[in-house]
Amino acid sequence: MEQENQHTQQDQGQEQGRARAQGQTPGRTGAQPDPTPEPDAVDAIVSQWRAVRPELQTDAMAVFGRIYRLARAMGDRIEKVYQRYGIGRGEFDVLATLRRAAAPHELSPRELTATLMLTTGGMTGRLDKLERAGLVLRSPDPTDRRGLRVTLTPKGLELVDQAVGAGLAEQQRALAALSGEQAEQLGELLRTLLAAV
Repeated sequence: MEQENQHTQQDQGQEQGRARAQGQTPGRTGAQPDPTPEPDAVDAIVSQWRAVRPELQTDAMAVFGRIYRLARAMGDRIEKVYQRYGIGRGEFDVLATLRRAAAPHELSPRELTATLMLTTGGMTGRLDKLERAGLVLRSPDPTDRRGLRVTLTPKGLELVDQAVGAGLAEQQRALAALSGEQAEQLGELLRTLLAAV
């Protein structure tokens, strides 16, 4: 019995170690937030506006102010993650779009431009950088003499798979401040809001 308990304790220790390595709190699906969080910078701004313009409806300011700050903060964190792989967010978006395409992970520059909502010049600049790094290859389109195809190289495939995993891990660490149910509810609410704008 004593030996069995030792094995159980070892298993629990290993499980907790894996959870910490993944940025999770051992034994919990998500941290329980403080029921009465401290006022933040957005609260201060809203309070100031209410003092000088009490007739204003400031609920939207509180919501979108936090969405903007969250997007900016997480954007900066994710950018630092991608920098470890020698790429920026713009280059990652191109590689990720090619990765999501069916094998051989190939699209035309026009398809990439439409998906990422870029200008032709902006896409050309990104492709130039990625091709110099050996992450994509541009080749003539066999069905269109004036067209090109952009293909993810094996090096690009390996890099984007590593980068997307690292980026998701960073996002999961931030999301651990919510429970699983809260995260799901937030996702649904943001989907509804995004569809309305």
